Amino acid sequence: MKKSILIMLGILLIAGMLPAQNWKGKGRLEGTVTDETGAPLAGVKIKLTFVKDNEGFEVVTEADGVFHANWIRKGAWNIDFFKPGYEMKALSISANEYTKNEPITIALKKASGIVLTDEIKDELNKANDLFDQKNYPGAIELYTTIITANPEIYILYKNIGNCYFAQEQYDKAEESYLKILEKEPTNADAMVLIGNTYANRNNLEKAMEWYGKIDVEKITDATVLVNIGINYVNMGKSEDALKYFKQAVVVNPNDLDALYRLGLAYISAADSDDAIVCFENYLKIDSTSERADQVRKFLDYLKK
Repeated sequence: MKKSILIMLGILLIAGMLPAQNWKGKGRLEGTVTDETGAPLAGVKIKLTFVKDNEGFEVVTEADGVFHANWIRKGAWNIDFFKPGYEMKALSISANEYTKNEPITIALKKASGIVLTDEIKDELNKANDLFDQKNYPGAIELYTTIITANPEIYILYKNIGNCYFAQEQYDKAEESYLKILEKEPTNADAMVLIGNTYANRNNLEKAMEWYGKIDVEKITDATVLVNIGINYVNMGKSEDALKYFKQAVVVNPNDLDALYRLGLAYISAADSDDAIVCFENYLKIDSTSERADQVRKFLDYLKK
C-alpha cells in the first residue's frame, strides 16, 4: 500500500513539474501552403496560438506543402505562416474538437526583399561580431550555416568573401563573390570586389577587366572609384580615369582625395576652368594641410 502511495505521489510531483498545455484537445487541423502560382511550398513554419491562453505550438509543411496540426482544442486560434523570402500571412479560425475542421489552403506571396526572422538576425549579428573580432574562421562557419539553412540569403557570400579577403586568401574570396554572380550576373558590388582581389594579387590587367564590366554610375563607393581612377592613370588612360574621379565626387562631394585627383585629371585634360572649380571646392573643406598648399600652387598657376 505504501509503495502504491509513493508511486502515485511521484506521478503527481512529476505532473506538477510539467508545463500546462491548456491548448491541447482532440481536434485536428490540416491544410496546404502554396506560392502564388499554386506550387507547393515546403518548409513553411506555421505557428498556432490558442487565443484564450496565448499558448500553442508550431508545425512545418512537408515537401508537398501539406501540414498537419493535431491535438487542437475547441475555440479561437490564430495561425501565422512564415517562410524566408515570402510575405508572412496570418489568419484566425474557430476550431472544432469533435467534428472535422475544414482544410486550410493558403498562398504566400513572394517578398520583394529579403525577409529576416529574429532568429536569423540573431545569428547574423553573432557572425558579424566574430568578423569584427577578427575571428574569420568562426564568422565563415556561421555565415555558411545561415546560407545553408536559408539559400535565398546568398548575398552573405559577400561577407564570407570579405573574411577571406581580410586573411589575404584572395582566390577563396573570389570564389565566394562569384557565387553572388551566379544568382545576380550584373551585381556591381560583387564585380568590384572581384576586381579588388586581382588588384591585391598585383594582376592589374585582370582587375581592370572586372572593373570595366561595371557601369560607373552603379558604383556607390567613392574610395573604390578613386582607386579605379588611379589604376587607369597608371595605365596611361587619363580619359577613363577622369570618368571615375568625376563619379567619385558625385558620390561624395566632400571626399578630399576624389576632389584632388579630379583636379589633376582636369589639368591633364587641359580643362583649366573645371580644374579651378574643383581645387577651390577642395580648399573649402581643407585649407591647412600640406596638400592644401599644393592645391593653392595649382590654383595660382591655373589663374595666371
